[in-house]
This record gives sequence, C-alpha cells and structure tokens, in this order.
Amino acid sequence: MSLPNTDTIAAIATAQGRGGIGVVRISGPSAAELAATMLGRIPEPRRAVFCDFQDENLETIDQGIALYFQSPHSFTGEDVLELQGHGGPAVLHLLLQRCLSLGARLAEPGEFTRRAFLNDKIDLAQAESVADLIAATTAEAARSAMRSLHGEFSAEINALLEYLVKLRMLVEAMMDFPEEEIEVADSVLCNSMLQSIRTKLQQTLAIAKQGCLLREGAHVALIGRPNVGKSSLLNRLSGGEVALVSDVPGTTRDVIREVIQIRGIPLHIMDTAGLRKSEDEVENMGIARTHQIVSRADLILLLLDGAQGCTAEDVGIISGLPPDIPHLLVFNKSDLLEKDHDRDLKSGIYISAKSGEGLDDLREEILKLIGWHHQESGTFIARERHLVALSETLSHINRAFIVLQNAELLAEELRLAQQALGRITGRFSPDDLLGEIFSNFCIGK
Repeated sequence: MSLPNTDTIAAIATAQGRGGIGVVRISGPSAAELAATMLGRIPEPRRAVFCDFQDENLETIDQGIALYFQSPHSFTGEDVLELQGHGGPAVLHLLLQRCLSLGARLAEPGEFTRRAFLNDKIDLAQAESVADLIAATTAEAARSAMRSLHGEFSAEINALLEYLVKLRMLVEAMMDFPEEEIEVADSVLCNSMLQSIRTKLQQTLAIAKQGCLLREGAHVALIGRPNVGKSSLLNRLSGGEVALVSDVPGTTRDVIREVIQIRGIPLHIMDTAGLRKSEDEVENMGIARTHQIVSRADLILLLLDGAQGCTAEDVGIISGLPPDIPHLLVFNKSDLLEKDHDRDLKSGIYISAKSGEGLDDLREEILKLIGWHHQESGTFIARERHLVALSETLSHINRAFIVLQNAELLAEELRLAQQALGRITGRFSPDDLLGEIFSNFCIGK
C-alpha cells in the first residue's frame, strides 16, 4: 500500500514538559519548502546543520540542528524535516505554529508511524513495536520490543505465510488440473506439510505469549482471611510501605494496587479486603470488591496463617475460587513456626512476609503459574490481537487436517489461515483496525 498525494504534517516529537532538547518533526511533500522558508536553505539530505529557525519576520525563534531526509530515504518514506532545538514548551509551540502557518497541519496520534506503514517502510507488527518500545516499563520488555522493531516477529510470520502460500498453490493446482499427476495429491505429503506449519505455529504462539506477558504483565489477586499478612506481603514484594499494616482485623477495606517486577515481568499485585463475615457495611463493600477482583485475575495467591494451617474458613474460600483461574496457597508467618514443624510443601509455599524467608521461591512459583519461561532465542513483543490471530490460524490448520481428503474444503481452510495470519503484519488489515491501533500512539510518532 502507498499514500499518494498526502498533505504535510507537523508535530512536537518530544515528551511534554521542559528538557534540554526538543524536536519538531515535519513530513510530507512541503517539507523542503518549509525548510527553505524557515532556515533560508534546504539542508543537504542526511546532514546535520546548525542554523536559526526563523519566523515570518525573519526573526530567530530558536537555534538548533536541522536534519532533512529526502524521500524515500526517511522513516515515513516521505520528505522529512526535523528541527532539534531547545526543549522549552513555549519555544517548541512557537516552532510548531510557524510550521502550521506555512501550510502544514497538526499530525494525528501515530500518523508518522502510520505513513511509514502505508509507504511500506515497516509492517504493522513493527509499527506497533514502536509504541511498545516507548511504553516499555522493564528492560526485558524494551529489548523484546526492539527485536520486534527489527523485524524478528515479522520474519517468523512471513516465513509461515510463504509456506502457506506454497501449500495453497499446490492444492489449487490439484483442483485446477485433476488429470495431471501432481505430487500434492498425495495425502501423506499434504499431511507432512500441514504438520510442519502447525508445529511452527505452535512454537510461534508460545513465544508470542511470552511477549504478551512482557508487554501486558499479569494481574495477581492477593486474598485471604483478615490478619494473615496480605498487606505485609504486598509491602515486602514492592519494597515499600504501600499498604497500611495493623493487627486490627478489617484494616484493608478497598483494593490496593501495586506494580512490581519479577525478572522483567510486570505484575499488577492487588491487595484485597480480608474475607470473613462482617456486620460492617463498609467492610462488606470491600469484600464484594475482592470477589470482583478475583474473577478477573490471572493468578490468585491465597494467603494462610502457617501456624494455623488450612482452616475450615480457608477451605470455604478455596471452594469458592473460580475453577479456571490458577491459585497458589501461601502459608505466611513461617518465622513463627518451630524448625521441626510439619510443613505440607505439596500444598503450597511457606514464607515469612516479616523476614523475607521463602520470597524467592514464591516469585519463581508466580512466574511458573502465569506461564512465563525463559526463551533461549529471545522473546519478541506481542499483543493480544497477535495471539488471537495466531490462535485463529492454528484453528484453521487443525480443521485442514480434518478435511484433508476434500481439496475444496482444504483450500478454503488454508485461505482463511493465510488471511488470519496476514492480519498480524497488515497484509489483510481493515481500515478500522488500523485506526484503532494508531490512535493509541503519541502525537509526533
């Protein structure tokens, strides 16, 4: 796809607030003309030039570095001008208003990256990784986003697409020329090719799930009876006093949220009100919220008093947990137990929120239960829509095995599989999907 006869757009490309350097970016057919007017010359392409940025009265708005990239050798594939000046909000807005007065219009969120996609400079997965790199909250997420930006994820998808196209061509040939002896007619060969595609799809989906964890993280609900140490555990995991700790039952009445990292994975820990029968209306409201949080969690940590073990009340809580959400029993206050105390290690993990004993084992078990495992070859960043597309593709491939002996149905399942897979890189992406994706970008990117 390309974007012919586009207008010229401009935006401040650096974050809001004051800084040492601020950048105004211009892209479109009038970029060179704007450079000639504002700078008094058109800089040599791809050469940094120190110059004055002038207003309509030829007075200097700012001084800085100008960079001109001539089409198609630019990020957007169009003529691009970058003005790198001082990072004060006032001077940046004066520069932007000067660009707008010369005929440019204010860029929409993500419009620079969208033009790069439409002009075939990057595919859709790479475009999304630009936003993911900016939004990365951990070093591992940033590295994975950069792998996607470099095209590692896209290369995996394109290789699958090429193999799918090859198989489709052979199946179509079998349908169009049934009188010819075509090798694909052999069901064993078809089965072998389909199996190769399915195996590779499953591998790619597994890595994509890891990338989605890096980007989205996991929501972990911390529940249990009052006074078992939920708030103390939250404070210990976060490394700060984010929750009020008291011996008075029912202290926590609302959900306290804190984001922590374990080996680069962001975890949204939610400390909830203690579960018990109460006559306090406000406390009961907190307990009701606890049940709502539990139903939406990716993992439930049920904290118990290690000295008391699993009580009848705890058994009642366990029986009410959603069966489709993994949960882990965490026996707290292990520092108060005698050394020879019988610990049922098969039932859960023993920790001390006070001393920190067992916290490393807890962290590892959390990662295991949310599905994280180290990837030797590195993880690329992925989004929920990528997982949906890969799962849909895998579903069509699985159905293709069922209809292997029916060439027409086989061809249709392969076509649908290719279409679903192509949505990841943008080969088969509707305009409304593109609009939704790029609307979440920063203005200036």
